[in-house]
Amino acid sequence: MQSNTYSPTAIFGSHTRYVVPLFQRPYVWNRDEQWEPLWQDVRSVAERLLEPQTLLAPPAPHFLGAVVLDQQSIPTGYIAVRRVIDGQQRLTTLQLLLDAVRRAVRSHGRSEDEPALRILVRNEAQIAGDASEIFKVWPTDRDRDGFRAAMGEDGVLGQGDSPLVRAHGFFFEEITRWALDDGEGAPGGSPQERLNALVRTVRDHLRLVVIDLEPGDNAQVIFETLNHRGSPLLAADLIKNLLFQVAEQQGADVERMYRDHWAPLDGDRWREEVSQGRRMRPRIDMFFQVWLTMRLRREVLQDRLFVEFRELLATGGTTAAALMEEVAADARVYQGMADAPYHSVEGLFHYRVVRALDTAVVAPLQLWLMRWDESDMPEEQRHLALGALESWIVRRSLCRATVKDINRLVVALLRAVHEAGPAQAGTAVQRELKRQTASSRYWIDDDQLRTILRTAPLYRQLTRPRMRMLLEAVEDSLRGPWGEGQPCPRQLTVEHVMPQQWAEHWGEDVLGDPEAEQAREDHVHVLGNLTLVNDRLNPALSNRPWTDETTAARGINGKGKRSLLLEHSTLKLNALLAVGHEREWTETDIDQRTEELIDHIVRIWPRPEQEGPGTAVVMENTAVGEGHGDADRSAAAVDHHGKYRGLWRWLRDRDGDRIPMDFAQVAEAAGVPLPDSAYNHSPHWYSYEGSALGRAIRDAGWRATKVNLDARTVCFVRFDQEG
Repeated sequence: MQSNTYSPTAIFGSHTRYVVPLFQRPYVWNRDEQWEPLWQDVRSVAERLLEPQTLLAPPAPHFLGAVVLDQQSIPTGYIAVRRVIDGQQRLTTLQLLLDAVRRAVRSHGRSEDEPALRILVRNEAQIAGDASEIFKVWPTDRDRDGFRAAMGEDGVLGQGDSPLVRAHGFFFEEITRWALDDGEGAPGGSPQERLNALVRTVRDHLRLVVIDLEPGDNAQVIFETLNHRGSPLLAADLIKNLLFQVAEQQGADVERMYRDHWAPLDGDRWREEVSQGRRMRPRIDMFFQVWLTMRLRREVLQDRLFVEFRELLATGGTTAAALMEEVAADARVYQGMADAPYHSVEGLFHYRVVRALDTAVVAPLQLWLMRWDESDMPEEQRHLALGALESWIVRRSLCRATVKDINRLVVALLRAVHEAGPAQAGTAVQRELKRQTASSRYWIDDDQLRTILRTAPLYRQLTRPRMRMLLEAVEDSLRGPWGEGQPCPRQLTVEHVMPQQWAEHWGEDVLGDPEAEQAREDHVHVLGNLTLVNDRLNPALSNRPWTDETTAARGINGKGKRSLLLEHSTLKLNALLAVGHEREWTETDIDQRTEELIDHIVRIWPRPEQEGPGTAVVMENTAVGEGHGDADRSAAAVDHHGKYRGLWRWLRDRDGDRIPMDFAQVAEAAGVPLPDSAYNHSPHWYSYEGSALGRAIRDAGWRATKVNLDARTVCFVRFDQEG
């Protein structure tokens, strides 16, 4: 067999078809594990092409993996055919990506860029023997209808049963959003320039290893060998080998280097698989991704760790021995970040932000802040930086504001602290966060935080670790700077004061009155009705009445919930709760306690005064049934599973406050045709109760305005904006 590395232009630029045999499995790639990482990789290369310095030093090509092909015997004059032995998921996805870029370019890019991509996704119809031969890749029979729907000129934007259609729609939406982004931290250039950089990326800066089988090669044996469950080399293994090779060439004492610096990194703990989001990765490879991002002050992708390190070693102006010493020192800091004392600023940051809020993306900045000695970075500056970042993340998490842009924000913060220097790092972080005005980066202010937390069903919206962390922080605040010698215990259970099943013992005063029943139900999951108890006390509390007298009157053995909280809990949260409410626990009490807890939250995670006008922050969706009527739909979009979920998802992900569209564009975003009534009756766009279309728009946090049936146009406006 022969192995060569080719760009998409070389692979798809001629009249060729790549046919997937019928016996291979159908298309199974998905958004979380493949589409999104691929798009992030491609976007990163395109953004590097937009940087002025790349005119002199173009970025290294991005490697996409390997495919194995078997040449088929085709008569002269016909389109050449290759059978795909291995890599069909990769080839198919690359075609979907190329076509999505083409469609985005056709809508928003330069006219000359679209034909350059068309030749990579279409064979000439005059040469094709039948309709299917216009496609460069032809999938297995179970995927052909979906592939036609995605790749055809009238293909829909990701709304359909086929994963190929959804993949195409995902890429198109992400590409369009990226090209038109005008927010804080957006890439440079106009939309046309960005799309041109993307065209150049997908044509010339991606690489596939193509293994062509020769006559006599056993395709099945080769396939099994390539997919054998062996033990692949880690990126860290390649880095280690490179460092020692270069160090030996530079005349260093490699045995001493290994003993003093690298030996600890060869331990089992560093090769242990740990979670990163939904994926599992070796800890040492995670460290190198964090370290390189910190060191280079730009996002470094997982599959480019070795390439980026090699370039750093070649151009960084340092020896291999010095670089290894630096890596080893930072690895010790990285390992110690999780072991900082629990009640220190550093320990609380790691527990709250990295563990409870699952925001490990901040690790490059955390590592930079932790690597300096006191003589370089005063402790108060490190604490100021960690505190500001923790406040930014906690406030956005409590309000369910998107943090999708946080990886780029972390890079911006790294650049800010590098420019300011370690002696002013905290001031630089606070200043950089404070100046953010984009919806995806705004530091939630006190008024917004209070407005949302007063009625938000936090128990349903937050995961248990997040809810527990929040109440633990309030308990620590109540105990004072040094507490009573001990911080709040961990691993307690979140408990409802007024129980979730309140009707049995807490409902006699409201049952039969629908409005009163709903008001009580709306208070059950809010902040003021939640507390912490140990797991042994939790079952005893259950749905028990509040007072001892009511408990006895109902024939229940033991004491009421108030007495049990007072006797068996050492938390100040529960002592204040029990002492302050001897006779009853009502909706009014819940509202009052909610305000008191919000006061603590505002003090625990302060935010400096904002200079200039604030920013309306777009919140992510809440769960079904958690809203409190139309008035609350302006604060946070709710989940939607109706016919027009595609439009709901599309609107939910938009930035800005107004979107003028024509009806055809709305149908394209929805992925399904609009009903006849939408073209004939304007109330169909406004009605929430009687219209599935109106319900999808409203649930996304928008409303339809200026519906013109003659011109077939509409303007979508956010709830919190004037009509």
